[in-house]
Amino acid sequence: MGTALVYHEDMMVTRLLWDDPECQIECPERLAAALGHLRQCGLEQRCLRVAAREASEAELGLVHSPDYVALVQRTQALDESELQALSRQYDAVYFHPSTFHCARLAVGAVLQLVDAVLTGTVHNGLALVRPPGHHSQRAAANGFCIFNNVAIAAEHAKQSYGLHRILIVDWDVHHGQGIQYIFEDDPSVLYFSWHRYEHRRFWPFLPESDADAVGQGQGRGFNVNLPWNQVGMGNADYLAAFLHVLLPLAFEFDPELVLVSAGFDSAIGDPEGQMRATPECFAHLTRLLQVLAGGRVCAVLEGGYHLQSLAQSVCMTVRSLLGDPVPPLLGSMVPCQSALESIQSVCAAHAPHWKSLQQQDAAPMRSCSTRSPEGRILPLLPGCLPCEEEPATLASLLDHPDLCLTPPVRTIVALSSPDVILALPPEVSCLEESTPPGETEAWARPHESLAQDKALAALGRHLYLLDGILDGQVGSGIAATSAPAIAATLEVAIRRGLAHGAHRLFCVALGQVDQPLDLADDGRVLWLNIGVKEAAALSMFHVSMPLSGTTGGFLSCTLGLVLPLAYSFQPDLTLVVLGPSHGLQAPEAALLAAVLQGPAGGRVLALLEEESTSQLAGTLARVMLGEAPPSLGPFVEASAEDVQALTHVRRRLGQRWKMLQVAGEAREERPVAEPEGRGVPAPVEAPATAASLPSPPPGLASPMA
Repeated sequence: MGTALVYHEDMMVTRLLWDDPECQIECPERLAAALGHLRQCGLEQRCLRVAAREASEAELGLVHSPDYVALVQRTQALDESELQALSRQYDAVYFHPSTFHCARLAVGAVLQLVDAVLTGTVHNGLALVRPPGHHSQRAAANGFCIFNNVAIAAEHAKQSYGLHRILIVDWDVHHGQGIQYIFEDDPSVLYFSWHRYEHRRFWPFLPESDADAVGQGQGRGFNVNLPWNQVGMGNADYLAAFLHVLLPLAFEFDPELVLVSAGFDSAIGDPEGQMRATPECFAHLTRLLQVLAGGRVCAVLEGGYHLQSLAQSVCMTVRSLLGDPVPPLLGSMVPCQSALESIQSVCAAHAPHWKSLQQQDAAPMRSCSTRSPEGRILPLLPGCLPCEEEPATLASLLDHPDLCLTPPVRTIVALSSPDVILALPPEVSCLEESTPPGETEAWARPHESLAQDKALAALGRHLYLLDGILDGQVGSGIAATSAPAIAATLEVAIRRGLAHGAHRLFCVALGQVDQPLDLADDGRVLWLNIGVKEAAALSMFHVSMPLSGTTGGFLSCTLGLVLPLAYSFQPDLTLVVLGPSHGLQAPEAALLAAVLQGPAGGRVLALLEEESTSQLAGTLARVMLGEAPPSLGPFVEASAEDVQALTHVRRRLGQRWKMLQVAGEAREERPVAEPEGRGVPAPVEAPATAASLPSPPPGLASPMA
């Protein structure tokens, strides 16, 4: 199994036939740029090519009304003036004689991808399609979208495969109101969308795009809107939204399939989004989604109008789907004030519906407006900057070929048990080399527990493996030693890593592992020990947490402490140590290793006690190769003691490690001014006429997919 890539050249045929500045950016060159860059990077060749097909009318009818499907079908026989007249009846839509064919191909491509994933032909995949789909409604085209590709795929998965829980993640910069309307009363679909909103001053200008639109009837709590109320959101803001909102909900929901409405107008350089997230960020987002649903992730192209940014973001997404190490994120990882306010408002709106959000340590607070009562634009909140880069600066932010380098060897193990080695995946290499004996003895000399020949030989292999990871020759590794030698081996690994060029080393020690006595508090090593009796933050770099006995507590610790610390610290290397009495089951250890690959750019070294290798080595090796970790099982909420311990540590550390923050700072609330010229939103089901649509206020972007 591998990663599927689904596309069809005919989807480049439809194009705008008349002058329309609003619609001209949705062009065939978008698909050509993405596909061309995939080929240039050698990624298309590594994917399993799945042929696209036209969706049947019955499949379109899973979501759309028969009258609407018939209307789109009739466009094949219309001349240009008739196509233009029909297009004016919808909001930001154009029709072409090939629209019906291309739109059916787009739907069919996504269905082919879902079939390939759910039948086990592939692990995951990407459908490169146009026209996009997430704005399309049951009986109306909208925002470049003709048929709702992802919504139809979700219905297909439910009806053809009997799925009961489907997660849709919409990271396009526009609200996918079409998906929301279709599933807003359906508890079998959890829909998450972040989108540029600006307190309803950005298209589609809908009140139901705000955080308080949580679904209807049985679907209450299953519609999650995260509105961005300022432009300039970047990598830290997007990851904070995943760690503090999406992933807690997703693990509690426990999806059987993840569908991604992958719009890349939320990436840096895009004229629609005006955001600052770099292409590498989408590799991280994708990798975090791959720990859900057994890795069954289907990404589907939506928007994206800066061709270079689009192409690179698509490639980063595919690299992650293929299991390549995710590249490190550059720049400061500090969420801005406006993003934190939006995250806090979503948590407050959904806490009544989700146990995982009731464990957050943020009090509800209404976010303030970016408009004064007189309608004047207020200054941007701290940390939020509009993306108005000069071309040369933007090119430098987009062009990082060194980030895409994959180590020659993906994963190496330094293990001595033949039985364990035989059970490893065939792609895993077994280390036989070692550092020279004299060098190994010099590092071991201060430690009595390393004096025995067996411990000394294991240390030599560990040091050789560590050097290979730091030199870029190896992606990740697994090593084992005896329980008495594990603390000393870790202390040597820390000193060796710093001496070998690591500037920042993140050490996550589980179980009875003593902190090195001479560990300096100089910012080069962040020490986190999980498994002690009491939570403590002796300094900003020395942290201890008890280990929870519930899935909810373990997830809260992982998503609410471990990963925010890791992304804030941005380590060169992460050491995961499973010491005596570590208390983790294989699925928990695998999840921890999987998610910690992101912050360190894939450079993770797991150190196990020998007694644990038979249960853990194979599982850890598979996740380091990019496979999904096993399911954690039913969600059990964290205990009050777990929540109290986590809250104590987060509040102690939050001023230094900003990714821990869930809430914005309390500030004076400002009233929200109504934008001039706003009309009543168009009805959901009926096509809107041009005369009835609200005109975008001056200076605001036009509606796009």
